[in-house]
Amino acid sequence: MLYYLHELTELLSPLRIFRYVTFRALGGAATAFALAMVFGPPLIRRLRRLKLAQAARLEDVPELQRAKWRKSDTPIGGGLLILGATAVATLLWAVPESFQVRLALGTMVFMGLIGAIDDGLKLSRRNPRGLSARRKLALQALWAVGLTAYLWADPDTRGLVNALMLPFVKQPVIPALGLAGALLFATLVLVGATNAVNLTDGLDGLAIGCTSAVAGAYLVMAYATGHAVFAAYLQIPFVPGSEELAVFCGCLLGAGLGFLWYNCHPAQVFMGDTGSLALGGAIASVAILVQQEIALVFVGGVFVMEAVSVLLQVGWFKLTGRRLFRCAPIHHHFELVEKARAAREGRDIEVVETMVTIRFWILGLICALLGVATLKIR
Repeated sequence: MLYYLHELTELLSPLRIFRYVTFRALGGAATAFALAMVFGPPLIRRLRRLKLAQAARLEDVPELQRAKWRKSDTPIGGGLLILGATAVATLLWAVPESFQVRLALGTMVFMGLIGAIDDGLKLSRRNPRGLSARRKLALQALWAVGLTAYLWADPDTRGLVNALMLPFVKQPVIPALGLAGALLFATLVLVGATNAVNLTDGLDGLAIGCTSAVAGAYLVMAYATGHAVFAAYLQIPFVPGSEELAVFCGCLLGAGLGFLWYNCHPAQVFMGDTGSLALGGAIASVAILVQQEIALVFVGGVFVMEAVSVLLQVGWFKLTGRRLFRCAPIHHHFELVEKARAAREGRDIEVVETMVTIRFWILGLICALLGVATLKIR
């Protein structure tokens, strides 16, 4: 809504600044951060009064879960803070008519709703399993199919899902996927990214820190994709209107940093599946809408590593009956290994979680920078 202030330029010339995406992306980030900071404490107090804390699963990995038992009273539901701050800031700073922003927001909210149902089942039934994996995947795939069908129906947007772009390559490697191929590919991207972020949410601040790095990278990508001069110079697809997704990514980044304020170790609140699924869906939708889906493998390298570790662990266990890692996702493997090493060396075990998280943040930032670099190297 603030975008329309530029129409009052004749009355007050400085208002023309609201036309610029860069200014509105920064304004959106600052607004989302401020909203998260202001509404974080009352939300946390409310969640605590409602006793919305998730029961720990000691039977899965007793060695790990016993150490986390002290977190069993930490409330979940912090994803509502991320969703609310991002949505409000986006509605304030982005162009309301942008269909890309609407699709990204819609995807984020829908995936967050799936996560909220999952969190609700865990809390109401005191059942740590929550919504079955099959149902979650079906709902996610349903949205992916609907999103792809919507883009396919309009000849002006069909190219977003019909052509397959690869990093380091100037032209589409597959100019026409066809409807079936587009549906399959978009579903893999959306479902895969959504659940990869969910798997990463296992240590205080880990998922939101890595997601913030990815949001920052796609902010740059969205701006470049929607800028005709930059797109031509970088030889990437020019997608008119996609620069507004930079505003959305800025709001997502600001909300994420605001949530991290309360989620860093020791966490005062967890995002739950409400937050992790929403974040994954938001990132995946932006990647699809700017035709940088494969780049997500580089930008979200930490998420890929987490998801692959789970697949390898499950596959190896089925083949051999043994575990490949001490625990999966892999951040728990490093947590257990480092805690054992700290115990042998007489170091403080309590700082291990923070150390592992920060190292993963560093990896996440490096991956994000590498992903942005793929825009230039073609």
